[in-house]
Amino acid sequence: MTTTMNELDRLLAIMTRLRDPVDGCEWDQQQTFATIAPYTIEEAYEVADAIERGDHDDLRGELGDLLLQVVFHARIAEEAGLFAFGDVAGAIANKMEARHPHIFGTADADGFSWEALKAAEREAAGATSTMDGVARALPALLRADKLQRRAARDGFDWPDTTGQRDKVIEEMQELAEADPDSLEEEAGDLLFAAVNLVRAHGVDAEVALRRANDKFERRYRAMETLAGGDFAERTLEDQEALWQMVKATERAS
Repeated sequence: MTTTMNELDRLLAIMTRLRDPVDGCEWDQQQTFATIAPYTIEEAYEVADAIERGDHDDLRGELGDLLLQVVFHARIAEEAGLFAFGDVAGAIANKMEARHPHIFGTADADGFSWEALKAAEREAAGATSTMDGVARALPALLRADKLQRRAARDGFDWPDTTGQRDKVIEEMQELAEADPDSLEEEAGDLLFAAVNLVRAHGVDAEVALRRANDKFERRYRAMETLAGGDFAERTLEDQEALWQMVKATERAS
């Protein structure tokens, strides 16, 4: 079996060849940070999906696809004289050692504070706000949760779930009364408030919604099966009856 470093060197060499301006692949030659960024995000989600499904064979492949994205970005950066793959690996290695002084240094494990360490990192990086470092490219639901958690660390939060619940009710009313020009803004406020209520109950909103999506898809497919191919042609009352049948079957099982 080849060593991990041999395989990594092979992958780096493949990317160098693909990006070669003379003998490389035309598609790979044309890519930039911006054009492959969507693929990077997509591959990360496919890794998460393989984990969710418990498919370890697929996970191996998806992790490889994600690693390729890192190698791709690093190669583009190296060509531009910015940094190379070794710098990327070195940077994260340094960060991991710095973030675990109780493992790699002399710090006392009992006195170690992850949040204090990350706050010190943000300050060293020039952060001036609690909100600095929450990436705008995150999925909106996940970013809302992170922003709210940051605010809560500063004490900007309701003492219990009553405040979040009342805020959701308030935003629902404002959405119902919104004019066309403010409809999107009010819809966003309602979604943001809903994430805050879910967070207050200690639930990961991203995970909860993903599982709700899976449940809805599973039930919808079951309704289609029960309908025998004419679900879309049925009345809303018939469709609702099928929905209740599917729910009852799930509860019974």
